[in-house]
Amino acid sequence: MDYKKYLNQLSKEYPTVEDTISEIVKLKALSVLPKETEYFLSDLHGEYAAFTRILKSASGNTRQKISQKFKYQMSEDEMNELANLIYEPENFLTLKIKSGKFTNDWIRATIFRLLDLLKMVTSKYARSKVRRKMPRVYKELIDEMLNIDYVELNKQEYFDTIVDTIINIHASREIITTLCHIIQDISVDTLHIVGDIFDRGPRPDIIMDVLMEHQNVDIQWGNHDIIWMGAALGCRALVCNVVRIALGYNNFDSLEDGYGINLRPLYSYAIDVYKDDPCEQFMPKVVDENKYYSINKYATAKMHKAISIIQFKLEGQIIDRNPEFNMERRKCLSYVDFEKGTFRAEDDKDYPMKDTNLPTVDPKDPFKLTQRETEVLEALNTSFRHSFRMQEHLKFLLDKGSVYKVTNRNLLYHGCVPMNEDGSFRILKYDNEYYGGKSLMDFFDKKAREASYIPRSYYSKDREKVLDLYWYMWCGPISPLFGKHKMSTFENFFIGRKLPISKEISDPYFTLSKQEEHVDRIIEEFGLDPSCGHIINGHIPVKYKDGQKPISANGKMYVIDGGISKAYQPTTGIAGYTLMYNSHYLALAEHSNYEVMQSVHGAYTPKLYITERFPQRLLVKDTDDGPEIEEKIKDLSNLLDAYKQGTIKENRK
Repeated sequence: MDYKKYLNQLSKEYPTVEDTISEIVKLKALSVLPKETEYFLSDLHGEYAAFTRILKSASGNTRQKISQKFKYQMSEDEMNELANLIYEPENFLTLKIKSGKFTNDWIRATIFRLLDLLKMVTSKYARSKVRRKMPRVYKELIDEMLNIDYVELNKQEYFDTIVDTIINIHASREIITTLCHIIQDISVDTLHIVGDIFDRGPRPDIIMDVLMEHQNVDIQWGNHDIIWMGAALGCRALVCNVVRIALGYNNFDSLEDGYGINLRPLYSYAIDVYKDDPCEQFMPKVVDENKYYSINKYATAKMHKAISIIQFKLEGQIIDRNPEFNMERRKCLSYVDFEKGTFRAEDDKDYPMKDTNLPTVDPKDPFKLTQRETEVLEALNTSFRHSFRMQEHLKFLLDKGSVYKVTNRNLLYHGCVPMNEDGSFRILKYDNEYYGGKSLMDFFDKKAREASYIPRSYYSKDREKVLDLYWYMWCGPISPLFGKHKMSTFENFFIGRKLPISKEISDPYFTLSKQEEHVDRIIEEFGLDPSCGHIINGHIPVKYKDGQKPISANGKMYVIDGGISKAYQPTTGIAGYTLMYNSHYLALAEHSNYEVMQSVHGAYTPKLYITERFPQRLLVKDTDDGPEIEEKIKDLSNLLDAYKQGTIKENRK
């Protein structure tokens, strides 16, 4: 665009000299404010209670702020009580009222303390940004209270009158709750979810709802996210995968209650076909009392086996359609000797099968679905496609998500950058094109979006091909979201989990990424400076109890999957990590069990380890926004000159 035309366009937004000057001053001032605080979490796996506690407590940072502000004014118990109020205002106030301690004196002191704390946590932000964080309800009142200098004598009575009026008209509970929510919201300015919102835990849908309410969030897709996305888009193999994993963890809540998925056709089919089969190899791993679904573990095992067999058939069809995947050995049903009851493994040895009851598999055509299997599959697929919440969450994942993200000197991704043993990038050949390193990540990011642009009602080979790539992202050997040589689901069920043939060999990346030279190469591949850049990674649980560390490569590699998922906590020994990146330092918060409900005598506070302290405080101009702000200031300065010289006329309507 011609630059003068651009300035003319800009003048529509800033039509006068005064408007232009105001914006230049505002941007200049904004650029020297401290950078916002960023929070990084990964591998949430449906553990909504743990996730919401982290979010509401700003990963325990709120309790630390309370100590900084009030340690000479309040006792430990009082500070814990204030923290618990902020974390769970509705529940806390209900208990306070029932105990008879919701007194006028307590209300006055609490409002005053909440406002003081809010002033502290908003001190590094422009007032306009703080106002945007406030809900419409009570916005003007809270903004006024927040900006009163109530130490001045002529303002004390004004402030006291506001608080007394709030008490007298019985609005105290609402005002206190609103203040707590504002503190929660503004304390976590930017939220990065480094993959795996879904699977294992009970309610990923609740996590998605919370994320959709957050003003500044991005997501780097994990392998467990991609199967839900693919299932929502219509990949039938991934529909089976989602259902199989949910059944494997006895987690009906996320399917039935979270997304309204109808499992009755599968239940009826499984009970009929496997009525005399104990399905011992398919017993769910975690058997909890289920609030939302009244199927016992024996029926669950039958459903689990039924959907697994359908999945194996569909996966064989995908591999046949895509010889470029080079996954012939994963057509597991092809390597079953149905007469001998053995499986020919990748080592060319025959292994006895633990379960040989496969009544729906035709040895001559093992990947062909029976009529009843087709009916069950179509019922499930229809249920996924017609789930409003699932489709709403899919759109959010596509809008806010990506395979990787480069932001403020950091490279974020869930899985890996596939590598060879020598540290070179592994190459995927697809449609006679070659992809490796950054181009591989870009390829999958592009393909993940393509399916959403093809109408659901329009069946085509192109749509099928893209959906097949969703499946490859879940379990393909050169998938950056997976990072292993195979997915051993079949072997685990039918041969044995502890045998060598069931071992899933990790990509060399996971060893090489602990070494600085290889991390530097990856950082450079994505256009960052190795002298100050970091990789922030999830996917592989850090076994803290075995002495593993979340930081390696001379402080450049962070792996923040520490076990938020309950299924991983026996392995890791802790309950997850949060990485925090503020204007002063990078720090890891190490979390413990979230299920202990704190009383007024304790508030959730994780262990905080500062891992890198910056030589000088980082400002907004030091972030990715800095160059954009400078560019806009330059353009506005040119517009101001044009106004003064008369080459562009002001519009003073």
